[in-house]
This record gives sequence, C-alpha cells and structure tokens, in this order.
Amino acid sequence: MPQTFRLILTLACLWLLLSGYFKAQFLIIGVICVALVAVLSNRMRVVEHRDQSLYFSFLRILGYWSWLLWQIVLSNIDVTRRVWSRELNIKPALRQISASPDTEMGRVIYANSITLTPGTTAINFTPEDYILVHALHEDSLAELEAGEMASRIRDVEPYLLKKPRSL
Repeated sequence: MPQTFRLILTLACLWLLLSGYFKAQFLIIGVICVALVAVLSNRMRVVEHRDQSLYFSFLRILGYWSWLLWQIVLSNIDVTRRVWSRELNIKPALRQISASPDTEMGRVIYANSITLTPGTTAINFTPEDYILVHALHEDSLAELEAGEMASRIRDVEPYLLKKPRSL
C-alpha cells in the first residue's frame, strides 16, 4: 500500500508539473487519470513487479537524470559534428555490451539510457545478460564498455533489491 500511495503522489505531482493548469476541469481530469492509472497499476501488479519495488532514492535518481541529460547534450554535439563534417566521420558498429546493473529494472534503465543517448541504440537483450548495441561510431561503444553509465545506474538501484551476481 505505501507503494501505491507513492505512485499516486508521484503521478499527481507529475500531472501538475506537466500540465501547468490549475483550472477546475483540468484538476478533475487529473484526479480521474491518476486514479485510473493507480487502479490499473494495482490490478496489473506493476507497482510490485516480481517482488521488486519500483522505489528509487529520489536524490540519486535526480543525480542520474542530470548526468544522463548532460551525456545526451554531449552526444548530440558529437553526432552533429560527425554528420556535418566534410569527411563524414562515422564508423557504424554493432557489439554486445555487458548489462551489468544488478536488477532487472536496472538493466532496462541501462538499455533505455543507451537508446536515449544520440548515436547509440540498444537493440536486444541476450540471454547471457548482454545488450546488443548499434553505434554511429565505435568510440561510443568504447565509452559504454568503460562502464560509467552502468556504474551510475548500479548506484541508483535500491540496495535491498540487489542480488549477488554469479561470476
């Protein structure tokens, strides 16, 4: 039940921030939408997916989002520079990157973060906990293999849910 309350509170705040309207009809629509999403989420057991709470530390996830936003800006600059240069300095590559975050949710966030970063796309999870990644230039894959993004996601994951990974 605490997770449902957090979900409702988060959705209500998100609705208010994104809509920016405080008129009665918008607030009523917001309450209906939040209630509908909360009911459906409980029925689908999304809040407690496979006994993994979707709760993350707000400050840690905020720190990760700000870092990811900066990486997106840097990648945009890099892709723009490559596309607009006369030499068209691209060297497409496809490689398997280790999906090293500890939880299933962490691996999904990792794959989504890769796709959000311009110049890279997560294509598929392999059964061996790898993510097949396509990149505009192989330098981007080298940065992913260095592991900073995966390390930051591991820092965000809830400590209680981390399971020791087999070597």
